Formats: sequence, C-alpha cells, structure tokens
Amino acid sequence: MHRKTILITGATEGIGKLVATDLASRFKDANILIHGRNKEKLETTSDQIKKKTGNLNIQIYLADFSSMKDVRKMATEILADHDSLDLLINNAGAGFAAPRLGKDGTETRFTVNYLAPFLLTQLLLPAIQKAVSSRIVNVASAGQSPIHFDDVMMDKNFDGVTAYTRSKLAIIMFTLDLAENLKTVTVNCLHPGTYLDTGMVRESGIQPLGTAQSGADAVVYLAVSAELQNVSGKYFNVKKETRANAQAYDKDARRKLEKIGLELTEL
Repeated sequence: MHRKTILITGATEGIGKLVATDLASRFKDANILIHGRNKEKLETTSDQIKKKTGNLNIQIYLADFSSMKDVRKMATEILADHDSLDLLINNAGAGFAAPRLGKDGTETRFTVNYLAPFLLTQLLLPAIQKAVSSRIVNVASAGQSPIHFDDVMMDKNFDGVTAYTRSKLAIIMFTLDLAENLKTVTVNCLHPGTYLDTGMVRESGIQPLGTAQSGADAVVYLAVSAELQNVSGKYFNVKKETRANAQAYDKDARRKLEKIGLELTEL
C-alpha cells in the first residue's frame, strides 16, 4: 500500500474514520481519499488524521449517497484527480433509524447500502483495474434477509430493520458478482462485528456490545493482509471466512438484483 491510493467511504466517524486513520498511519506516503456527506465534518476529519498520523496526503470528497447524482459527481472528481485506485473500501451505510426515503425518493437503506456502492464501484473500475493487486472491501453485516424482488423498496409493510438486512445481503451478492467478473482485483466483504459502538448503532437506540476499533481492525485486515492476497469472492464474519445467507449464492437472484441495480443507477 506504500505510495498507493486508497478510498474509504463514510469516513467522518465510526469504523470508517478509524480505518482511514489506521491506513494513513501505516502508509504515510499513500493518498488517503475520504468521503462524507457533511463538508465541515470532512474538513475536521481530514485535519485530525493529518495531525494524528503525519500523513498530509488526505483528500476529501463530498457526496450524499442517497443521491445517484452525488455519487456520479464524486466518481468523476476522483477519476479526474487519480488515474489509478489501489484500494476501495465501501464502508458508508444507513442504519435502522435512517429516514424512510433519501434524496432520490428511494428507500434509504437499499440506496445507500447497495445502489451507491454498486454505482461508485462500477464507475471507478477503470482506475481500480489499472492498479496492480488492487482490492475492494465491502462492509456488510451478519444481519441478512432475502430480497423480495417484487418490492425492493419495501413500499408494502416497510420495516427499517428488514430494509437494512436486505440491503446488506444485496452488497454481499454484489461482492460475489464482482469477484467472478474481475480477475485482477480481489473483492471481499465482511460483517465487522455485532452492535459496535458507532453512531449508527447508538442512533438506533441499541446498547453497543463491542468497540468500533475492533470493527476497523477487521476491515483493515481484509484490506491489507498478505494472506488474503489471492482470496476473492468471500464473506467474512469479522476476520473469519464463513457463509452468507443462501440467497447470496443463487445466481438467478444475483442476476435479478444486478438488473435492478443497473436500471436504478442508469448504468
């Protein structure tokens, strides 16, 4: 990762901020690109990481991931600034307590947790594939439920928890598809830990059971561990490879999801 370019989404707090700080500290000559949806928090986070790590190569990118227009704009800005991308960590997420609908008027969790990383990753693929031994890490969850393709936005019987667990299975399904299609890039996903001490968990009114740092450590493990250099298309429970919900391995279901993703992101 030395002299490499690394992008972490959702990096102004919680796991994302800790991951960005860790990687900036480990690789002081790496370009660390951090994303957030609040300009002031982004600037503050950038200053804090620079001060704590001594790595001054921190760049900020502003986007609300409930808006596909914002995602496209951010991807364009990144590609204008960097011709290659060595590591993409899709960490940004919306939890149980997020608003029902986002900027685009679509269900927030499905949009932020699946559609945004789906679109961003596809748009950044030219830069990712240009790098040598590049990696993509998608932050998922052990909370997974099968997607109902006749109502992906949950217009009937909406429930924030179910919307979240379906969106997290969707990002796992996307991970497996990417791994099959990309031969020069390793792509994996993980559950970083149960009810960690993050803003998302606290906003949901849940008592944290673990530290955000333990989740960040798991993400960094998937991102830079030498032993995972040739491991791709896997789902990890923290640092241990395991099986996701059965629907993740259903190729017909994955084709249906991809079709929905392509349509809703206008790819």
